[in-house]
Amino acid sequence: MTRQEQPILHHARVTGAGATPARWLLVLHGIYGSGRNWGTIARRLVEERPEWGVLLVDLRNHGQSQGFAGPHTLENAAADLDRLVERMDFRAAAVMGHSFGGKVALVYADHHGDELRQVWVMDSTLAVHEPEGSAWRIIEAMRALPPEFPSRAEAVAAIQGAGYEQGLAQWLAINLEPVEGRYRWRIDWDVMEEMLRDYFRADLWETLVHPPADTEIHVVKATGSNALDDEAERRVEMAGTSNGRVFLHRLEGGHWINTDNPEGVIGLLRDHLP
Repeated sequence: MTRQEQPILHHARVTGAGATPARWLLVLHGIYGSGRNWGTIARRLVEERPEWGVLLVDLRNHGQSQGFAGPHTLENAAADLDRLVERMDFRAAAVMGHSFGGKVALVYADHHGDELRQVWVMDSTLAVHEPEGSAWRIIEAMRALPPEFPSRAEAVAAIQGAGYEQGLAQWLAINLEPVEGRYRWRIDWDVMEEMLRDYFRADLWETLVHPPADTEIHVVKATGSNALDDEAERRVEMAGTSNGRVFLHRLEGGHWINTDNPEGVIGLLRDHLP
């Protein structure tokens, strides 16, 4: 499948009531998620800043963006965004990505620095190392479960039985779809593994040290998460001291900061978006 033959990413526009936005924010979710994960924050943001609109995107092979051919890399995830905005004749003034989406946002910024005013990197792992952490362990845990379930409730129970709390189990089960009376995974765990391996090996520090001209980069550290470790925090702060266009924000909450502290996320965007 060629670049032109790849599907177009599923997306949803969010605007304030009666508003015609002058600027747009692209929002990119994390691994196993979808654009809808950030819907509440998007709706609240456009109420408080109606001059902004939000485009919620399902990244390749997530949510309703299915059928994308490999290789499944950050570069190709960013190229998917290129094709989406070309098709829509759409230009974003800012892009925000959570976790996996945060690194996609940085890659996208490398290609669109002449357009972007801001990049928001929400609790992404910036260090380069072997894959690890809860998102990585989920792959093997889900592979060990049956490929299909009689009901979504039984799938949730099976995920809990693998050691995950109910809220996370229910969230993962959103990735099941009904097929002939059974529930099967919509996402391919081999594809997820490929994407995560590229995420952990991608070294994007140069983008923070030398951001695109006139582009700010805002890095958000969730205080209850170890995705951004102490050394990475120090390097982010050093980059900001050097170039004056990189900013570190610390928000109380865990890695799923959009659900742990939505008020904090909304406040940051409301106060710092241009």
